[in-house]
Amino acid sequence: MRPEADWGQASALADIRGQVAIAGIGEAAYSGASNRNSKAMAAEAIARCIADAGLRPEDIDGIMYSGALGDQFTADDFRAHFGTTQAMWESGQGGGMVWAATAPAQAAEALRSGRARYIVNSFAVDWASRRGAMTGGPGAWHASELIKAQLELPFGWFPQPLYFATFASRHMHDYGTTEAQLGELVTAFRRHANGQPGAVMQDKTLSLEDYLARPHLASPLRVEDCCLISDGGAAYLMTSPERAQDLPQRPVSVEGVGHGIIANAPYISQQGDITSTPQHFAAPGAYAMAGIGPEDIDVLGVYDCFSITALMQIEDMGFCAKGEGGPFVEGGRLDFKRSRHQGGLPTNTHGGLLSHAYVLGIAHVVELVKQLRGQAANQVEQPRRAAYAGFTADEAGTLILGV
Repeated sequence: MRPEADWGQASALADIRGQVAIAGIGEAAYSGASNRNSKAMAAEAIARCIADAGLRPEDIDGIMYSGALGDQFTADDFRAHFGTTQAMWESGQGGGMVWAATAPAQAAEALRSGRARYIVNSFAVDWASRRGAMTGGPGAWHASELIKAQLELPFGWFPQPLYFATFASRHMHDYGTTEAQLGELVTAFRRHANGQPGAVMQDKTLSLEDYLARPHLASPLRVEDCCLISDGGAAYLMTSPERAQDLPQRPVSVEGVGHGIIANAPYISQQGDITSTPQHFAAPGAYAMAGIGPEDIDVLGVYDCFSITALMQIEDMGFCAKGEGGPFVEGGRLDFKRSRHQGGLPTNTHGGLLSHAYVLGIAHVVELVKQLRGQAANQVEQPRRAAYAGFTADEAGTLILGV
């Protein structure tokens, strides 16, 4: 990784290694437009998560969700839905995206202080059912923010596919990355979705030749380089390692958490380095907390809102040198069947945001827990450590899990 720069910084996080275990996971069905609402899907995922952990709703005394994205499942929603009356520790600093990675850092303090014993982090989205109105979806904030509206939109720089097409073009200019290399990443994730029950694109195959024959959406990106818009949700349950030992599932330990932030985002035109991501600042702290390096990660879940975002984060996390992401992903290296000792880096083994579902990263964490339990549909050979890379325009979170 390159030296620290003035375009971003790492956040100081307390060392929580060995203080949090993930002991339950649950999912609501992933789909296109379904006329379900986000709270109903969150409730479904949470109920399955609690059952997976061998607990009852009345045992849950902590809940996390994304306060920034709205319409999420709060403590009041929990009590109303499940008919319980318990006091609950509550935090809006959870959910998906970056916070799917950093939620355990907050949960650890609540577990240590005794304010909670069993904490559920959930996120659900109904953007497929709401698409077309630019309401609540990924472009809504960008469309309404006044500075962006005056400094970026008048030049036609909107919405997100154009932002990330710019990043991809610059990466290609600086490092020689090719469209075929982006296609290697896209088609790897599609193959994983084809083997993943419940993936939105499970029945839609895509070869590299098919990909290259597709027209550009925003050159050099095609539709297949862009995330899905989906309905669905997921949840995971955190507790202390000691309590987790008494529950039915194999505990998955939180070994490291990192957080990084960059300057001038989400005013994307003003970012200091558009061929890098805040993962450059987040990943080193997570590795240091876990006492490992990127070479020790057996399976990766990377936030792939666009193919170029995933490729840049793979570089920024140290799996290859900056600018070498294109050659690195060639030759099936990201396939779940190609383990690290075979020179691979199994990545987004459920299909990711590009082909599984766009539920903003929380399904990536659920998939990694399945991998470490040995329960994944596309099971990697004997993984011991996994990493999730969460991303927004200006922040990144890194979560390292182990068994």
